[in-house]
Amino acid sequence: MLALEVADIFRRHGEAYRQAHAGRLGRTERRIMGAIEACRTATLGGHVERCTECGLVRIAYNSCRNRHCPKCQGAVRAAWLAERQGELLPAPYFHVVFTLPGAAAEIAFQNKATVYAILFKAAAETLSTIAADRRHLGAEIGFVAVLHTWGQNLQHHPHVHCLVPGGGLALDGMRWISCRPGFFLPVRVLSRLFRRLFLEKLREAFAAGKLAFFGAVARLADAGVFTRCLTELRRVEWVVYAKRPFAGPAAVLAYLGRYTHRVAIANSRLVALADGRVSFRWRDYRHHSKNKLMTLAADEFIRRFLLHALPDGFHRIRHYGFLSNRWRAEKLVLCRTLLAVADVDAPLGDTRERPRLSDPAHDSCPCCGGRMEPIGPLPRSRPAPASTWYDSS
Repeated sequence: MLALEVADIFRRHGEAYRQAHAGRLGRTERRIMGAIEACRTATLGGHVERCTECGLVRIAYNSCRNRHCPKCQGAVRAAWLAERQGELLPAPYFHVVFTLPGAAAEIAFQNKATVYAILFKAAAETLSTIAADRRHLGAEIGFVAVLHTWGQNLQHHPHVHCLVPGGGLALDGMRWISCRPGFFLPVRVLSRLFRRLFLEKLREAFAAGKLAFFGAVARLADAGVFTRCLTELRRVEWVVYAKRPFAGPAAVLAYLGRYTHRVAIANSRLVALADGRVSFRWRDYRHHSKNKLMTLAADEFIRRFLLHALPDGFHRIRHYGFLSNRWRAEKLVLCRTLLAVADVDAPLGDTRERPRLSDPAHDSCPCCGGRMEPIGPLPRSRPAPASTWYDSS
C-alpha cells in the first residue's frame, strides 16, 4: 500500500477547494496546489531508467521543484548542506528561536513579505547587538536564520530558528572569543531587545504605509488603534528560546537537514484520508510534547497548509554576521586562522554519523539496490509552462 501524501489530498479535494474559495484564493496558492498535484506525474514528463545490475526498467517522472512541496526538498537540501559542510567551525553551536506573539502574528499573516522581513531583521540585530556587548560576549558573531511559519497543528505560528557558533571574532578582528561553556547569551536580555526592535520597525512600516489590514484586524488601519495594539504588545513577554549546544558538527548538519528545507507538514506525518477527512500525527508541546492524532476536514487541512505559502521571491534562509554572503569567504578564513584549524577540508567526524544528503530510494534499484541510470526521456502529457509551477527559490 502506497503511503499517503499531501499530493493525494490535493488531487482528490483540491478542485472542490478551488471552487469553494475562488474569490479568496491567490495566485501563489493556486500555483502551489497545481505544482504539488502535478509533482512526479506524467503531467511534468520524466524519463525511463534501468538498473545497471539487474536490468529493472522503471519510469521516473519529474519533480515540480516547488519549495512548498514535501517531496521536492531532498535534492535542494543535499546541495545546500554540501555547501554548509565547509563552513562549520570547531566550536559549540547553539539553536536560538525567536517567536512572534499572537497579535503580531496576525499582522504578519496579512503582510507576509513586510513583517517576515522585519522578523528576520529584528532577530538578527538582536543577536548581533547583544553578542557585541562586552558585558556578554564582546564579539562579532555569524549565524544562519531560517523562517518557519507553522506549528505542529498547522496553524500560523511565525518564528525564526537561528544556528549560531558559540563565539565570534573580537571587535578588533585579532582573536576568537568563545562563549562560556554551555551558555551563549541571556535569553531575557535577547527577548526584551527583540521586542523593542520588532515593534520599532513595525511602527516605521505602518508610518510608511507598508501595512494593510482587512477582515478581523481591519480596525488596525486606524493610527490610534494600531498604537494601542503596539502598547499592548510591549506589555507581554516575548519568547526567545535557546537550546543547549549541539554535540559536534555531525549533529549541526543533522539539524540543518531537518530544519532548513522543511515544509508545513511532511508526508510521513499523514495517517489517513477517508470520508473527506485527513488524519495526521502532531506533537502537543503544551502537554509535555505528547504525540497525538488530529483529524480535519480536507477543506480545513488544505486551508491550513496554504496558510504557509511564502511570497514570491522571499528568502526563508538568510546568513548574517561573518557568515553573510558579503563577508563569508574572507571572514571564515580569519576565523579558522584564529581557531588554529589546520585542514579546512578535514572530514567532519565519523562519516557514519553524517546526515544522509539524498534519498536513496530515487537513485537505487528497489529490487537489488543497484544504481539506476536514465535511458530515455518521456514528454509531458500536456503543456505545463515552467512559470506556472516551478519555484525553487
